[in-house]
Amino acid sequence: MEYRRIIPCLDTRNGKLVKGIHFVNIQELGDPAAAGEAYSQAGADELVLLDITATLEGRKTLMAVVERTAARISVPLSVGGGVRNLQDIADLLAAGASRVSINTAAVKDPGLVREAAERFGREKIVIAIDTRRSKDLPSGFEVVVSGGTKPTGRDAAAWAKEAEKLGAGSILPTSMDADGTRAGYDLPMTRAIADAVKIPVIASGGAGTLEHLYQAIAEGHADAVLVASIAHFGTYTIRQMKEYLKGRGIPVKL
Repeated sequence: MEYRRIIPCLDTRNGKLVKGIHFVNIQELGDPAAAGEAYSQAGADELVLLDITATLEGRKTLMAVVERTAARISVPLSVGGGVRNLQDIADLLAAGASRVSINTAAVKDPGLVREAAERFGREKIVIAIDTRRSKDLPSGFEVVVSGGTKPTGRDAAAWAKEAEKLGAGSILPTSMDADGTRAGYDLPMTRAIADAVKIPVIASGGAGTLEHLYQAIAEGHADAVLVASIAHFGTYTIRQMKEYLKGRGIPVKL
């Protein structure tokens, strides 16, 4: 049976756990390693750790944060932020990451996706896609890079399809329009990308209620849901999320 996964997202800045709205209005929340350990013990299926300012600041992910977090959890950890080349990926995997998420560098150099998949295995490579609405593109959504600061003119669904062909093992699309709003995932965007590829798609950006998690899977066709605000601020426990989904007929691992 194909289980649907609950994946808390640990956004970090300067080594601290943070949460923003629309990629700005950043609020500090504490230690990502401690939060990761708590979510791991609470039944999270995986964790994602994103160093949200690494690319903008032209630096690598803070390795010490990855090492501390990986050491305290017992579930897979995907890490992204500032990943520019094969060596960065190798370093993150050596630091304890199970998978590495690439965003801006993959858009700039799609060949990096192929090289990374060939060297490390496609299951290790996640392509993160930040999107915003655009009436000018076929899917209705444009790829933005550099922490959401630079539009690319590329269609989000078309890029997801290309990334899959290049060797990506999964896609992590985040809606800038929905991020941090708790008003629900961008279902049309999630569905456009999920329907364009055969690899797993992780819905991200905007979860505020248990119903939103269900909608991302049932209507957005996502294989997993990323959660941040509703977990960090104690709105719901991982157990409550899973029990709700199970009650709605979604297969989860309790």
